[in-house]
Amino acid sequence: MRLFLRRATTVGIAALALALAGCASASPSASTPSATNAADTLDGEVSVYAAASLAGAFDEIAAAFTAEHPGVTVVPVYDGSSTLVTQILEGAPADVFASADEANMDKAGDAAVDPELFASNTLVIAVPAGNPKSIADLADLADVTTVLCAAEVPCGAASAKLLDAAGVSIEAASLEQNVTAVLTKVETGEADAGLVYATDVIGRDDVEGVVPENADDVVNHYPIGALADAPNPDAAQAFVAFVLSDAGQAILADFGFGKP
Repeated sequence: MRLFLRRATTVGIAALALALAGCASASPSASTPSATNAADTLDGEVSVYAAASLAGAFDEIAAAFTAEHPGVTVVPVYDGSSTLVTQILEGAPADVFASADEANMDKAGDAAVDPELFASNTLVIAVPAGNPKSIADLADLADVTTVLCAAEVPCGAASAKLLDAAGVSIEAASLEQNVTAVLTKVETGEADAGLVYATDVIGRDDVEGVVPENADDVVNHYPIGALADAPNPDAAQAFVAFVLSDAGQAILADFGFGKP
């Protein structure tokens, strides 16, 4: 009888130990992201050359991407699309190119691998907060100090198309190489107005946007592609895939970008 009790006690302890071991081994599964990150094979830097209008959205996309791929460091380079494509064609060590229009992606030619559209944007008239010059439409730009993007820059080409359609001719105080420079001149009071993207004025309290008539008729479509000579091709493809994913599209929508 004593032998049976000893055996029963031993079996009970063993069973309890197995149960506790089972609980301990099951607990890590609750941390699925950590397990995924630990298994992630991507690493190194990925250089993303992106249109200046994408800066806010791509900063957030980069943070979300590195949360999924902690071994990768995203290095963004923001400027006018025409400037970026020139740098790429001259051999800049870029992994990804995101243009604010299709024309500059076309200039990249075979340097970009199977680019895809991922967002769209339209123009607004940027004015200082409170609209001190009471600018209501494109015709008013001829009577105030106005800055525009240069013609070779996507926002400049779109501005020319919008002004031509409205029959408005203005002499710009300056022609800037990216949309951020236009917005900065309005923000600092160097200009009374400028044509920028709708996404550039969202969430700001120092400038505001006036939507001109027929703005929806001039839409910029944004393509993105990994580059054929990307120093980190796997990370480049993964970044492009993330931008095109539901998560990437949700971030772009939060920043005011439209569907491709």
